[in-house]
This record gives sequence, C-alpha cells and structure tokens, in this order.
Amino acid sequence: MYDFFSQNASKQRVFLLHGLGGAGKTQIALTFIEEECSLFTDIFFIDASTQSTIEAGLSEMAVAKTSGRSHREALQWLRTTQEKWLVFLDNADDPKLNLNAFLPRGRHGNVLITSRNPGLSVYAGANHRVSDMEEEDAVPLLLTSAAQDDTPENQKIAGEIVKELSYLPLAIVQAGAFISRSGALESYLSLYHTNKARLLSEVPTQSHDDYAWTVYTTWHISFDRLSPTAATLLQLCSFLHHKGISEKLFSAAADYQVKTYGPTKEEVEQPVEFLGRFKGSTGAWDSLQFMDVTNELRAYSLINYDAQTKTFSIHPLVHAWSQSILTESAAYKSCMTSIIGMQITALAPEEEDLAVLLLPHIDSLLPGDVTHLVVVPAFDLEYGVLYLYTGRFAHAEKLLVPALATRCAALGDDHFETLVTMNHLATTYLRLGRLREAEAMQSIVVKKGTLLLGPDHQYILVAINNLAVMYAGLGRYEEALSIQVDLFEKEKRILGEDHVNTLRGMLNLAGLYTLLKRFDEAEEIQSAAIEKLKKIKGEEHLDTLHAIASLGVIYMKKGRLEEALELQSTVLRKQEESAGEDLDTLTMMGNIAVTYREMGRFDEAERREVHVLQTRKELLGENHPDTLLAMSNSAWTYHLLGRFEEAEKLGVEALEKRRAVLGDSHPDTVDTMQRLMKIFEASGKKEKQEELRVVLQQVESRSEP
Repeated sequence: MYDFFSQNASKQRVFLLHGLGGAGKTQIALTFIEEECSLFTDIFFIDASTQSTIEAGLSEMAVAKTSGRSHREALQWLRTTQEKWLVFLDNADDPKLNLNAFLPRGRHGNVLITSRNPGLSVYAGANHRVSDMEEEDAVPLLLTSAAQDDTPENQKIAGEIVKELSYLPLAIVQAGAFISRSGALESYLSLYHTNKARLLSEVPTQSHDDYAWTVYTTWHISFDRLSPTAATLLQLCSFLHHKGISEKLFSAAADYQVKTYGPTKEEVEQPVEFLGRFKGSTGAWDSLQFMDVTNELRAYSLINYDAQTKTFSIHPLVHAWSQSILTESAAYKSCMTSIIGMQITALAPEEEDLAVLLLPHIDSLLPGDVTHLVVVPAFDLEYGVLYLYTGRFAHAEKLLVPALATRCAALGDDHFETLVTMNHLATTYLRLGRLREAEAMQSIVVKKGTLLLGPDHQYILVAINNLAVMYAGLGRYEEALSIQVDLFEKEKRILGEDHVNTLRGMLNLAGLYTLLKRFDEAEEIQSAAIEKLKKIKGEEHLDTLHAIASLGVIYMKKGRLEEALELQSTVLRKQEESAGEDLDTLTMMGNIAVTYREMGRFDEAERREVHVLQTRKELLGENHPDTLLAMSNSAWTYHLLGRFEEAEKLGVEALEKRRAVLGDSHPDTVDTMQRLMKIFEASGKKEKQEELRVVLQQVESRSEP
C-alpha cells in the first residue's frame, strides 16, 4: 500500500488523498487502515462533509474516551494523549469549510483526509491524487465490485470497461454494482454507450462501501455550489479537448476588437461579455481574476492544473457530463467557437506552433469530416487560415471560398482584406496541388496588391515569394528564379539579411538551384541559410531541421550519398519525435528512399516508398503532385528491382496523371516519360517505347524557343 506513517514518528502526520474518486479515495483509505491497523491504538472515523458532521463525530469521540461531550473536548484529548491514534476525516469536499479548526494540535497521532479539494494539501505532509487508477488496480476493483471471477477472459472485458470509464474509481465501483446485480459484464459497454447518463446516475441497491453519492450526483452537487462564472467556464471548456486548455486561449481572445468587416458587435456580444469578467478596472486582462475562477473549479476537482505545461485538463467523464447538462448547448458552443475565432485573430504568423496546439480544441468543437464542417459564419476566415497553417487544406478551402465571396461583396475586389483572403486561398490551392488555380489567383494578388500598397510593402514581398513558389511547382524554374533573385536582393535591403523572410528567400533560391541542377550554388546558399537559422531559431527548431534535410538532398544529388544519408536520417528521427508523421515527415522519408536507391539499396528504398505513396494517397489524394512524385519513384525502384510488370503498371498510371495534372511539358512529366521508356525497353516492349519517344520529341519541340 502506501508507506504514509511510521510507528517511530516524533510528530503528528497529516496525509491527504484527493481527486474525483469519491468511493475510490475512501476505499484506498480503508484498505490502508485495514492493513496497518496494528500501528494504531485508536482509529476514529468521521464524516467530514460538513461542519456539523465533523462536530458530531468529534463529540462521539469525546464521549467514547470519557473526556467530555463536545468536539472541543475531543480535540483536547487528541492533543494531550500519548497514544498512537488515527483520525480519518472522510469526504472533506466543501472548499468553503475551514478544516483547520478541526485538526488536533500536538506532536502525536495521525490524520488521514479524503477530499476532492487539492487545496487541503496545505495541511498535509504528503498527498496523493487518486482520481485515476492504474489499469492493474482498476481491473481487480471492477471484478471485485461486480462479484465476477478473476479469469483471463473477464480481465480482458474488465480492462475495456475501466478504460472507457477513464479509470475513475467511483465510476468503476458504480459499474461493478450494476454488473453484480445484472450479471451484464460482457454487455456492459454496449449498455453504457447508449445509457451513459442513466448508468452513472443510478444508485446501487448494495453499496461497495459507505459512500452514498453516484458519479453524476457528486458532480451535480459540486456544480450547484459554483459561482456563475466558474460554471460557465467549465461548460464552455466542455466543447474543447479535455487536455491542453490554457489561460492564453481566453486572454488573447479578450483583446479582440470588432472591425468594419467580419463579425458584428452583436455576433460577439456573448463571448465579449464573458471574457470581460476577467478584465480589471483598466480593461486589461487580469490573470488573478482568472486564477480565482480556475481555483474554484480545482477546489472541487472539476479541473486539474499542470504547473509544468501551464495548462488545465478536465477528466474525460466530467468533460462529457458538463456538456450533457447544458440546456442551451447551441448557444454555449457558438460562444466557445467565437472565442477560438477571436483567439486566432491574435495569432502572429510566427506562432504556427500555437496554431497546432489549438487544433485538438477545434476538432472537438467541430467534429466530423470536411463535408459537415460548420463554423460561426463570421469567423470562417480565421478558422480557414488556421486549417491552412496546420495542414488541413480541404477544410481550409471549404471555409476560405465563402470567406472570399463575403469580402468581395462587402469590401470590393481591390480591398486589402479581400486580397489577404485571396492570398490564403491561393496558398491553399497550392497545398492541394491545384497549381494552375493557385498561380492564377496569386498573380491577381500581386498585381492588385502592388498597386494598393506599393512594390516594397512587406505583404507584397510575401505574395511575390508565393508566386515564385507556384511558378516552380508548375515547372517554370527560370521564371521562378528570376523573381526569387530580385526578391532576395530587395528583402536583404528592406528587411535585413537575418530577417526570417530573407532566410526563407535564401532557402527558396537554394531549392530552385537544385531543381536547375546548379548544385554547387545550391549548397553554398543552403549552408549559409542553415548557419543563420541555427543562430536565430536554434539547432532543434523544425525550420532548421527542414533546411538541413534539404541540404541532405543536395548532397545526394552531388553523389555524396553517405553524408546525405547521415543528415537525412538524423533529421527524420528528430522530425518524427517532434511532429509525428506529417507531410514534412513523408517528404523526408521519400528523400531518404531516393538516397537508398542511389546507393543500390533497393529493398530499403522500396519499403519506404510504398509507405510514402500509400500515406500520401490517404492525406493528399491520388492526383496531388506529391503523390504522383511518390508513384513515379516507386515505379522506378520496381524497375531497378527487376519487377517490370509492377514498374510498368505504376509508371503508366503516374504518367497519365502527371500529364493531366501538370501538363506534358512539365519537367516532372518529362522525367516520368523518360523513365517509362526505359521500363518498356527492359521489358522488351519496343512499340510502346517508340510511341512514347514520339510524344517526348513533340513535347521537346514545343518547348524550344
């Protein structure tokens, strides 16, 4: 059990068991007392739920020890006796109750407190949170409560049940009581999924212990004691993900200013009023007021705080319950959706990491696939931009298209905010692989934006950079290079050599030189940019790692394969640790596969390329240029492995799609043609090889100046 006390302790010991657990805390305490009862001469059980129950329990103690009849006389006896006593104060949950008046003074004895209020830790020499159990303890508790045999089959079923109950002791005990009465161990989960509220509210006929409250009763009692602001905050947070809730999410939203476009004053009236409750007399955000409210919720263990991450979390069952009791669910959800939208407007472009942290909350607010995406209309732009930042490109398009239409109608085609929205949508089309649409829209942004803001405005410089990237994607490398060289010189002059946008320009230049096979120039610029990134952003920043990975590609192109593989492998490992398997990770995997192929390690290349191709199909679709690159690479690796039938099938598909998506004259399409000709040659299909040679000659003749 827990080694809380020592027989040789020279001073009084106070220990706190706290959390949501209810019966779980009591059960742990009782188990400890039962196992260690030989340590104590006297053990006193007191219901500490109210002042009157504590006074009554102490008065009974005074009578039992013939020291008087009042609670004060009981405390006097505890102070003066030399016996090794234990006072068990159970369910001291009311945060408004001052427990200090009922703790005996002196150097002897022990006090064990169970509570949902972690604030009582000020009295305790040690405390332990028992809200969630480990599975190895939760499964036996359920089987014992349910009066079920401890067989491997029952353990497996019980493991699934306690996981669904998020290992909450009180919920486990309650489930066990129902199962013991009904025998429904195997069917409990299906019943729970359709009758959660009823099962968690049902009082068992036979109780596992003296704890009389059910899971839902416990929370209802606590909720009814909350201030209106604390109750509202809890229910608003029930629409967010149950982890990673930060004060900044609300404080940044509180700075929102109503603009002439976007949400009206009436549309944000409700969230503005709520956030205003945390503002001081000057109108600035008051962290102390926010802390007072969160401390109130913590006092009832309705939320938890992680001091290391500075974020709050809500137990999953409390999270679901607090939303289920809402009578105006749509209004609360709309308010929380607006608060997130207001928070997004406060994000700076360099805070993309914060955007990633917001994504789980947005997924909780707006569940379902992109076809069912519904957002408060006034914040469609904000949510669309965040989806763009975080790689949800289809979601971004669904919101940015109507956002652009709204701004065109309200502000006109030439308004700055219209152009900003158009730029976001053009970038979304680029990410979706719809390069022609992206380039057409971005050209309009650059043309109109230059007239509106001037050629040296920072926003225009970014828009021009995006246009150069789109030219590169379309295979127009020389045009892209011409734009990028001029832009780089301008950014150095206007922004300085170490500005993040200037560094971005350096990296884009290196990328274009790589595409144009000017590898020495590419390496020189890429290496210089990496050194600057290390100083400005740090060696482990994702931007630095991505730049190093690109240097590995340059090394590979130059035939420095061992150096390339070492760089790429190191960066991929760090990328996976930091970001998981996202699109950037897949790009690095694909590049490593090419390096393995160049080294003659075809099996290793093939294994990675199959994974990259399949995952890109799932994430980007079968016609995305990145998917087609993976398809072409896989076809060529099959050819090198002598698997000509697979190589031909995949190569033909890659060529057909690249011709449709990129056009015949795109360098990637031409590369696929050349590879497929060699595949036909290797498999003895001379006629198909010749047909493709004719097509290739026609393409080359059209490309000649």
